[in-house]
Amino acid sequence: MPRGEEEGDAVIAVVDYGMGNLGSVAKALRALGEEVRITSDPAEIAAAPGVILPGVGAFGDAMAELKARGLVETLKAVAADGRPFLGICLGLQLLFSASEEGGYWQGLGILPGVVKKLRGRIKIPHIGWNSLTFPRPTPLFQGVGEGSYVYFVHSYKVVPEDEAVVAARVSYGEDFTAAICSGNIWGVQFHPEKSSRVGLTVLQNFAREVKACS
Repeated sequence: MPRGEEEGDAVIAVVDYGMGNLGSVAKALRALGEEVRITSDPAEIAAAPGVILPGVGAFGDAMAELKARGLVETLKAVAADGRPFLGICLGLQLLFSASEEGGYWQGLGILPGVVKKLRGRIKIPHIGWNSLTFPRPTPLFQGVGEGSYVYFVHSYKVVPEDEAVVAARVSYGEDFTAAICSGNIWGVQFHPEKSSRVGLTVLQNFAREVKACS
């Protein structure tokens, strides 16, 4: 098998549901020496010690693809049983109850909250580098300094019901959630795979958590 695709106790499953930056996420993890499998197989995802849900595109289309591939209940089960689970960009938004993007769509409902359009006199989509602030320490941002810059591409934000899950914030027209942490569940609105050294640190921290839980 190709390097990073072999069997192993700490293989990270990157969920393939036909939408997202799968290759760049996997490439970044492999550059860190991590084992990765891109997969849409519910059984493989259910057995993985760590799962990443990436995503680029529309919320409603993404949920339709997850349902069509029989992945909704699998992802909920992974989240419930304590394994490290990371959502990236749209993958973060899908963790929440619902989205107002192009109507009203039910999400995975792993965390309570709604996805809303960015507000303010700003250019949308939000594309570019912005700095993070951290309301509390979390393992995902170990070694990442206050004010570190990461890369965003999005038009919507998550509004969690519980502010205690917010792990990082960003300001672009308004102050909003850039990352969440709730037990074994993490999510980032930015793209760590496109965020240079800082992004690689975030992915390495996630991989460390996967190994610790394996």
